[in-house]
Amino acid sequence: MPAVSAMAAAAGMLATTMRNGGGLIVVEGEDITFGSAWWYAYAGISCFLVLFAGIMSGLTLGLMSLGLVELEILQRSGTATEKRQAATIFPVVQKQHQLLVTLLLCNAAAMEALPIFLDKIFHPLLAIILSVTFVLAFGEVIPQAICTRYGLAVGANFVWLVRILMLVCYPISYPVGKLLDYALGHNESALFRRAQLKALVSIHGKEAGKGGELTHDETTIISGALDLTEKTAEEAMTPIESTFSLDVNSN
Repeated sequence: MPAVSAMAAAAGMLATTMRNGGGLIVVEGEDITFGSAWWYAYAGISCFLVLFAGIMSGLTLGLMSLGLVELEILQRSGTATEKRQAATIFPVVQKQHQLLVTLLLCNAAAMEALPIFLDKIFHPLLAIILSVTFVLAFGEVIPQAICTRYGLAVGANFVWLVRILMLVCYPISYPVGKLLDYALGHNESALFRRAQLKALVSIHGKEAGKGGELTHDETTIISGALDLTEKTAEEAMTPIESTFSLDVNSN
């Protein structure tokens, strides 16, 4: 969506070219001379907007993909680094709707502002091409690819920026977030049922072939323990015809 909005905003710059009778009237904006201080200033602002939008896009995917249960598990059983990172992120991720509105608002603002500055230093057609290219490559694909793999680490390192943005966007993000909480409900921790836990344990077994460390005996014991509340004594008993006896005096 940010890429589409950037294309729409950039396409609006071509509206300065109008047809009058048989000829074209090109209404030029106030172009900035290449090499001037203002040119470098606008180019720097454009680069900053692309970088900022990329960070917002990556954080949106990285932070919103981290569930509260996953973060709690990492805080209890992860490595020292993972425990610290999960503890840092957890308070922010708890406000999921407010966080989502903040990141999307900042991302959209950067994407909408980018064509405005590019139009001042490049030809409108070139500005459109650069805007779409930068948005797609550096504002969407690369950041999201990185944050999909390293979402926890990236989120922990940028949590300070997220807190600042949540404070800046508070007048908008807080009421909209509360409205989403009311309409869609709070994102409560998604706990697993016994059947789901059994399936999860079996997936982590060596026999599943997915790189798990649990042996067959371990998965059997854990699955059996999960069945204890539902298994009756009759199910645990061995049928009499399947038993055998030994003489008490046999050697």
